[in-house]
Amino acid sequence: MYWQKAHRMKKQKFFNVLTAEVRLAFRRIAPRFVTISLSLCSALLIPTSAQASYGETCDRVARIAAGESGVPVEVMMAITRTETGRRANGALAPWPWTVNMEGVGKWFDTREEALTFAVSGLKQGKRSFDVGCFQLNYRWHGEHFKDVHQMFEPLENARYAADFLARLYSETQSWESAAAAYHSRTPKYADKYKARYKQILANLPDIPALGVATRTAGTVTAPTQRVVRQASVNAFPLLRKGVGVSGMGSLVPLGNSENRPLFDGGS
Repeated sequence: MYWQKAHRMKKQKFFNVLTAEVRLAFRRIAPRFVTISLSLCSALLIPTSAQASYGETCDRVARIAAGESGVPVEVMMAITRTETGRRANGALAPWPWTVNMEGVGKWFDTREEALTFAVSGLKQGKRSFDVGCFQLNYRWHGEHFKDVHQMFEPLENARYAADFLARLYSETQSWESAAAAYHSRTPKYADKYKARYKQILANLPDIPALGVATRTAGTVTAPTQRVVRQASVNAFPLLRKGVGVSGMGSLVPLGNSENRPLFDGGS
């Protein structure tokens, strides 16, 4: 009986010591475990946050360029979505790191990846490609920029597009017609683009207060900072309803591969 009691006491003491050591070890590793867990969570969340931030970039520069040029901000926001929109969480959002290389549109996760792709195309002798939030065509508009890097800068891209649209409005006296001509002077392509543009315009998200931005078409004055001479014809595949952020399709099969001058007087 005494031996059994002593054995139980010894066993209990062993478990008490073991439990104490386990608790001590846990106290030592718990902070590291929490740190690692938080780091893993952050790593998983960063891509989503980055996507949201990049998606807002085109809208932010659209508002700035609208305020500077007098182009209605809703026109700018609809154009950037028509040019680069992709669907995420049920909403159509523009994307700044977009390249359309000779009729094939690609979205890239980062500016560096998009630039690398565009520069690689240049080195291969390709010149007909569109870049950035407003898909400016390098062949027709590249000479107005220092290099393709500057052309990719979201604010520079938006300012040039706003100048372009303001001149088109001065010619057509219609923002819908200006938007159509932004894409093409060929009626069958322009009409399809305009239909898509109008659909997007009618479903824009709420627009924050614009401050100095001019919202009415009648107050637009022709910009003088840049001379725009040629039209950027963009065959960027427009998104099908319901396609995820990695998908690309054609809501309106534009099928337009020819580049036409902006003020050619009759196309």
